[in-house]
Amino acid sequence: MDSTLGLRERKKAETRQAVHEAALRLTVEHGFDALTVEAIADAANISRRTFSNYFAGKEDALLYGEERRIRTLVDQVRAEPADRPPWQALRGAVQRLYEEVGVPEREWAVRARLAMKHPSLLARQLANHAAFDRELAQAIERRGPGGVNPRVLAAAFLAALRVATHTWIEEEQARPLHEVIDEMLEQMALPFA
Repeated sequence: MDSTLGLRERKKAETRQAVHEAALRLTVEHGFDALTVEAIADAANISRRTFSNYFAGKEDALLYGEERRIRTLVDQVRAEPADRPPWQALRGAVQRLYEEVGVPEREWAVRARLAMKHPSLLARQLANHAAFDRELAQAIERRGPGGVNPRVLAAAFLAALRVATHTWIEEEQARPLHEVIDEMLEQMALPFA
C-alpha cells in the first residue's frame, strides 16, 4: 500500500510539473492573453477536468514552479541545524536549494520574465510573495532569537534573492546565478551576521 501511495504521489507530482512546464512554454511562445486552460491541458496531454484537479486556473499553473522553489527553500531553512544563526541558516538553505533544483538557463529566464509581466500574474505573485514572507519568517522565528525581527530578516533575504535573479537576467556576463546570489547575500550579510 505504501509503495502504491508513493507511486501515486510521484505521478501526481510529474503531472503537476508537466502542466506547469506546458503553461510556461505556451506563455513564452504566445503570450499570457492567448493562453487558455484548454491549450495547457492539450500541451500536457491531459483533460480539462484533470487540469482542474491540479490547478484552479492558468495563473496557478504558471506560478507553480516559483511557489515550489520557495516552499522548498522554507523547508530547507527548517532543516538547517538548530544552532546555526538565522542568516547563516538562510544562506545554507539557498545553497542546498540550487544544488537540488539547479539553475535556470539565462535565455529561458529572460523570456519567462517578460511573459510574467502581465498585470494579473504580477498581482498573484505579490500575494504569493507576502504569504511566503510570512512562512519564511515563521521558520526563522522557530530557530530562536537572532537579534533581528524574523519578518524583517525574511523580507530582506527574499528581496536579495529577487534582486540577484533580476541582476543575473539583465547582466551580459555569463556568470552563474549562484555567484550573483552569493554576491547579493554577502552585501546583505553585515547587518544580519
